[in-house]
Amino acid sequence: MKVENGARFRCLKTANQRGFTLIEVMVSTLVLTVGLVSLLAVFALALSATQGSQEDLIAKQLASEAMESIVTARDTTQMVWNQIQNVGAGTTPDGIFVVGMQPIYNAGTDGIVGTADDANAGNAVLTLPGPDGIVGTSDDVVLPLTNYKRQIQITSVNDSNGNLIPSLRMVTITIPYTTTQLRVQKTYVLTSYISEYH
Repeated sequence: MKVENGARFRCLKTANQRGFTLIEVMVSTLVLTVGLVSLLAVFALALSATQGSQEDLIAKQLASEAMESIVTARDTTQMVWNQIQNVGAGTTPDGIFVVGMQPIYNAGTDGIVGTADDANAGNAVLTLPGPDGIVGTSDDVVLPLTNYKRQIQITSVNDSNGNLIPSLRMVTITIPYTTTQLRVQKTYVLTSYISEYH
């Protein structure tokens, strides 16, 4: 009897064990595939965001560089307050900052970015360290800034009653650029104020 009961037990156990059906395998494969495709999409998005963040940083730096030039122009003794305006602003003496979108040039002989003499200084480039991690060696990577432009707009400021504040100006620096990876047009805008007083 012991053998018979044991044999019966084994037979019942074998009868209750079933494998996966083909439909169950296909459904689980489909679920796994959808999950993996979603994960790949997240990796692709992260990669493009990383590439775009470097270009965003360059745009911010170009805007900051222009703002620093305006502050430098104010602080130099070679220029007067009325020159810290756009060319053709109708002041005497005339403003020194070029109007409209301009390519990213090196600073001209005056050392101030965004003025008329920049065009003679040539297009600016960004030099990144090469594989050795040191800037200034032969393996450096030179990145042209041809997909960036810059506009410096300097406007007068009025008080709450509409009266002109002669010692204060608003500076709006606009940097439009196209991302290299996705070919998306982006714009970075820096708005600040500058006072006549140091």
